[in-house]
Amino acid sequence: MKISSSLKTKRMIMFWSKLFIVLLQTGIYGWLWYGHYKDMMPVKYWERGNWAIIALYGIFIIVFSRAFGALKVGYLKTWDIMYSQMLTIICVNGVTYLQLELINGDWKLFENSEPMFLLCAVDFIIVLCWALFMRWIYAIIYPPHEMLLIYGNISPDAIISKLESRKDKYHVKEKMPLSAGMDNILERILQYDAVLVGDIPVQDRNVFIKYCFEKDIRCYGIPKISDIMIRNSESIDLFDSPLLLFRNNGLTYRQMFVKRAMDIVISFVGIILASPFMLIIALAIKLYDHGPVFYKQKRQTMGGREFDILKFRSMIVDSEQHGARLAKEHDDRITPVGKVIRRLHFDELPQLFNILKGDMAFVGPRPERKEITEEYTKEIPEFPFRLKVKAGLTGYAQVYGQYNTVPYDKLKLDLTYITNYSIWLDIKLIILTVKILFQKEKSEGVDDEQKTALKKEG
Repeated sequence: MKISSSLKTKRMIMFWSKLFIVLLQTGIYGWLWYGHYKDMMPVKYWERGNWAIIALYGIFIIVFSRAFGALKVGYLKTWDIMYSQMLTIICVNGVTYLQLELINGDWKLFENSEPMFLLCAVDFIIVLCWALFMRWIYAIIYPPHEMLLIYGNISPDAIISKLESRKDKYHVKEKMPLSAGMDNILERILQYDAVLVGDIPVQDRNVFIKYCFEKDIRCYGIPKISDIMIRNSESIDLFDSPLLLFRNNGLTYRQMFVKRAMDIVISFVGIILASPFMLIIALAIKLYDHGPVFYKQKRQTMGGREFDILKFRSMIVDSEQHGARLAKEHDDRITPVGKVIRRLHFDELPQLFNILKGDMAFVGPRPERKEITEEYTKEIPEFPFRLKVKAGLTGYAQVYGQYNTVPYDKLKLDLTYITNYSIWLDIKLIILTVKILFQKEKSEGVDDEQKTALKKEG
């Protein structure tokens, strides 16, 4: 299959636009280095040494931009791009300033920080203009895909609703049920430049995927649990017949050892850094209604083992006297203090002690109550698969999903993490956790009529 010259041009435009903003920011820092910081260093650098310092700044931009998705124009919304760019600038310039202090050696913090703050301000203006301009360019060269949606017995309304939130990228022009017949659907596919294959039987789905591949038509698919396992399996090429290896045993001993060591260090440092905030929160909770500061609840971790999770109390006392249920979107049980700390996810800070103790990991699937897990398992028998690793304070589902994400999708996200685990993935998710702290949709409750995140398909 050949890539059209038009598509190559579009990709080239986006590549050079990303390279341009990275080089521009690096160049501005280079000007600041030569004009200010270079002469302050106790050791004079050879010219290549100066280039290395400037190049390292460019590497920092690339690393943090990739972590926060700051260069994903079109993939993310415009505001999300600008927000990601801001976080990138803060992290890059913060790390760079720390690097300069280490090189200088006198640790006179903030004495010469004005140029770095000015650099941040200039960077903010530049990336703001760049993000708005490139979003305009992207909309011109990549108009929304007019799609044909193929669905089975499950109503397509939920996925259509999600696609409609990104009308800049997707437009479901027509939907066809599988019952319309294979020949009719294949004929309609040719009228579109993109196809979305819903949750339909595998044998039917494979026909559509292969047909789209043959006709060079863009094809989207909703993965099943087995698809996620296949996607992250290990390829074995010992024979002329390819083999896929599914280890199916969670993390290796080496991975668990390194992960546990990282958890101990991060939780210990986190407790020290967060202690002032935790004292303020504890005082606010106590002064509001004189009730207990902390809230303990039985949750499940690796292997289904139960432990007492520790959280700041964000609801009224005895909030579950009528039974366990998730927080609603408009929940009158949440206190004024609770609304603030839940919005910032600060109610979960005491879980650092759970991590230090070893009940939880810093990164892993969200810990659920046993009764909720059992209810989900009735509808989704594979739901306990997520218990192959320790529960986590943050994780793949917490970063890429939402509080009210349906259990089946949350399970897919958790299994993506488990089957694709690496220390670098943990580090990336920790960095991305900073990004989601102020995103309201990440902490929104379930619908008022729901007790769990399960939703009945219409």
